[in-house]
Amino acid sequence: MAAMTTVPSYTPSLWVKVCHALPRLDFTMQMRDNIFVPDSWEYQQTLLVLSSLSAIALVVSLLVILSFLIHYCCCHRGDRTEGSEEEEEDEDGSTGHGYGGKKGRGICCVTWVAVAAVMLCCVAIGIGFYGNSETNDGMYQLTSSLLTANYTLASIDLLISDTITGLQLSISGPLTTMEELFTGSKPFLVSMRNCRRLSENVINLLSSVSLAQSHVDIALGNDSTVSGVSIVPLTPVPPSVAPTVVPISSLMPSPFSPGWAANMLMVNEDYRWLSYVLLLLLDLIVCLFILLGLAKQARWLLILMTMLAWLALFLSWGSLGLETATVVALSDFCSDPNMFVLNSTNFNSGTSSDVLDYYLTCSKRMTSPFQQLLTQSQRALSNIHTHLSSLERNALPQFPRAEKSLREVQQILNSTEGNFHQLVALLNCRGLNKDYIDSLKGLCYDGMEGLLYLSLYSFLSALAFTAILCSLPGAWRSFPSESDEYEDSDSESEDPFTSHQARRQTAPGSQRGAMAPFYNYPGAGWTPPFSSAPPLP
Repeated sequence: MAAMTTVPSYTPSLWVKVCHALPRLDFTMQMRDNIFVPDSWEYQQTLLVLSSLSAIALVVSLLVILSFLIHYCCCHRGDRTEGSEEEEEDEDGSTGHGYGGKKGRGICCVTWVAVAAVMLCCVAIGIGFYGNSETNDGMYQLTSSLLTANYTLASIDLLISDTITGLQLSISGPLTTMEELFTGSKPFLVSMRNCRRLSENVINLLSSVSLAQSHVDIALGNDSTVSGVSIVPLTPVPPSVAPTVVPISSLMPSPFSPGWAANMLMVNEDYRWLSYVLLLLLDLIVCLFILLGLAKQARWLLILMTMLAWLALFLSWGSLGLETATVVALSDFCSDPNMFVLNSTNFNSGTSSDVLDYYLTCSKRMTSPFQQLLTQSQRALSNIHTHLSSLERNALPQFPRAEKSLREVQQILNSTEGNFHQLVALLNCRGLNKDYIDSLKGLCYDGMEGLLYLSLYSFLSALAFTAILCSLPGAWRSFPSESDEYEDSDSESEDPFTSHQARRQTAPGSQRGAMAPFYNYPGAGWTPPFSSAPPLP
C-alpha cells in the first residue's frame, strides 16, 4: 500500500551530470557558472564558445583535405611519365582488362579506403536514426505531459466557473424569490439572508483560486469575512481547454501556459525530425552513389557526389555545433529544473512561489496553499445545507409556494458540492506533479540521450566525409583516361573474333614486318597437302 502512494521523483542522469560539469568560457576566456540562465548574455556567450568548437573542427578538416589535394595534384605529377613507360609492362603482366602493378595497387588502396569511409558513414547514419527516434520519443512524452497538465488546469477553472455561475444564479433567482415570500417571517428571512451571505463568500473564495491577486482584491471588496484570507492564485490566466487555438506565432505569455508550450514544441519538433531525416537520407545517398561511382569508374557520378559530400560535410559540422550547445544547455536545466522554474519570471509572474513549490516537490510535509480556502468553502456549503434543511422542515408548511424555489436551491447546491469534491481532488499536488515529473523524464532522459546520439552521428559522419573527400582524388587519378578507352574500343572493333591477348601477341610482329602466310599458292598445279583430290588441269 505504501508503494502505491509513493510520489514519483526525478533524479538527474549520469550524462546530465557529466555534461553539466563541463567548463564554461565566455568570449574573454573567463570561467562562468553552470547555472541555466538562458536570458543572460554571459550564458549565451558560453554556448556560442562551445558551439564554435565545431567550426574549428571544420577548419581542421578543410586543411586535411587541402593537404591531400596538394599531395595528389603536385607531388604525383612526375608519376605520369613513369606510368606511361611502365604501361606496357603492366599490361603484359595482366590478363584481360585486369590491372597490375602500381596502377592496380592504387585502385585497390583507394577503393578500400573509400569502402571503409562509407562503412563508417553507414554506422553513423544508423546511430543518427536511433538518436532522432529517441529525441522524438522524449519530445512526444514532454508534449503529452504538458497537454495533460493543461487539461487539468482547464478542468479546475471550468469547475470553478461552473460553481460560481450556479451560485450566482441561485442568489439572483430562487433565493431572492424566497426572501420576498418570507418577508413577513423574520426567522425565515434571517435564515435566507445567511444563505445568501454564505453563497457570496463561497463565490469569493473560489474566485481567488483562479483569478489574479488584483482581480481578487476588487472582487472581495471590504468583506470582513474573507478579508483575512490569504489569496493564492493557481492559474492567473485560465488556459484554454483546446490548446490548439493558441496562435503559434505569438510570443511566450507572461503567465506560463502548458498548452502554448506544447503547441510550440510539437511544431518545432516536426520540423526538427523532418530536417534530420532529410540529412540522414542525403548522407546515405551520397555514400551509396560513391560506391557505385567507384565500381563503375564513372567520373561524372563522382563529380556530382563530391559536391554533395562537401555539402554533407558542412552540414555535419554545423549540426554538431548546434547539438553541442543544446546538450550543454539541456544538462544545465535538467541538473536542477525546480530552481529554474521558481526563479523564472515566466512561471512566477502571476503565481506565488509557495504554490509552485507545492506542485513541483509535492512533499508530504507540505500543506496545500489552498487548504484554508477549501476548508472555509466546505464549511460555508455545510452551513447552507443546514439552513435549507431547517427551512424545509419549518417554512414549507407555512409557505407552500416556496417549495419550488427551495428545490431549485437544493439542486444547485448538490451540483455545487459535486464540483467542489472534484475540485479538491484536482487541486491535490499528485496529478500535476506526476505530469511535471513525466515531462522532465521525457526531456532529460530520452531527449538528452537522443541528442547525445545525434552528436555522435554528426561527428562520425563528418570524419567519414573527410576521409571520402581525401580518397576521391586518388580514385580519379587511377581511372583510365578517355584516350585509353578509345584505343581499346578501336582495337576491339577490328576483329570481334580475335581475343585481346592474340592482338597483343600479333602487335609486335606487325611492327617488325609482315609475316609469311601459312598457305602459299605458287602455281595452278599445286595441290594442298593431305588432299586426295586430282590435280587441276
